[in-house]
Amino acid sequence: MSQKIKVLHVIKSLGRGGAEMLLPETLKYHNKVEFEFHYIYFLPWKNQMVEAIKNNGGVVSCFEASNNIQIFQKVPSLVRYIREQGINLVHCHLPWAGIAGRIAAKLTGVPVIYTEHNNFSRYHSLTKFASRLTISLNQLIIPVSRDAEVALKKFVSPEKIKLILNGVDTGSFRKTSEDAGFRSKLEIPADNLVVATAAVFREQKRLDNFLKVAEGVCSTNDKVSFIIVGDGPEKEKLKVLAEPLRSQGKVHFAGLQENVKPYFNMADVYLMTSDFEGLPIALLEAMSMSCAIVSTAVGGVPEVVENGVSGLLCDAGDVVALEKNVNLLLQDKEKRTTLAANARERVEQRFSMKNMVQKLEVVYKQYAKYGV
Repeated sequence: MSQKIKVLHVIKSLGRGGAEMLLPETLKYHNKVEFEFHYIYFLPWKNQMVEAIKNNGGVVSCFEASNNIQIFQKVPSLVRYIREQGINLVHCHLPWAGIAGRIAAKLTGVPVIYTEHNNFSRYHSLTKFASRLTISLNQLIIPVSRDAEVALKKFVSPEKIKLILNGVDTGSFRKTSEDAGFRSKLEIPADNLVVATAAVFREQKRLDNFLKVAEGVCSTNDKVSFIIVGDGPEKEKLKVLAEPLRSQGKVHFAGLQENVKPYFNMADVYLMTSDFEGLPIALLEAMSMSCAIVSTAVGGVPEVVENGVSGLLCDAGDVVALEKNVNLLLQDKEKRTTLAANARERVEQRFSMKNMVQKLEVVYKQYAKYGV
């Protein structure tokens, strides 16, 4: 029996962010006979994905750090781990974990690849500077969308870039008739339509605009409820903004959830208000669960959502257009149902997790051999 290829994922946290959620989801489909997967993360309080990874056979370690400087200081620990575990390939995610992982891989002579989950031009200037100092250490960079690929090609040679689009587990993320009791738990009337989103509460997501849309829609429609799933640094600010609607039972904060499926299962419309994105996993999950999509046309979103066919798109920050599109889908059941069905078909055909994992394993075999 040949030796397994040991792949070490290095990522800043294992909370419920898009990049983080991909790790347990891809692990479900990976070939465990040929590969062994290790995971190192740094922020101990963001660990919601740890159990899911362990349950699927991954080996998880936390090298505790509380900021980017401390992550950089973990390079010696990474070097020891790579050597002691006989790692064949390091696969990094997100900028500061990428910087530390690349340096550790270079010091051990192990190949390293990096997945770019966002448009590089959107990063903080210090993050861009530190990333560009080390980016040549990557054997390969994998952008998750064409938008991210175009941004990389401004300073990375094309032969070191391979586009692999994000995927979703369409078998698991499927709408059902099952009532998990969440509607009654949130005291949402049975005849109300539901508009939902799931996001890390940070400025990029523009959840203030989500609440503005909710306020506008609810001013003319009594039969609609809004749900926000997630948590993050803007939570208290958003709760203050939402207080008038929360007190009326129109907006519900579901908190951080390891499993968003019960919320997407009762959602009729998925609303995303981000100013920029890579290729958002939550959007793919909502499409896979046959939610009708209303979104800003940012990052890789237009590569997934065909405007007018599998969802409705508008410019970032255009609250009037977002509200108009949500109202249109709430009032027009036939259009809502058609767009939702088309969204499901779109991810089944182009964004399946199985295809994504097959492409990753080809890359792993190609690059891990150089370091063995």
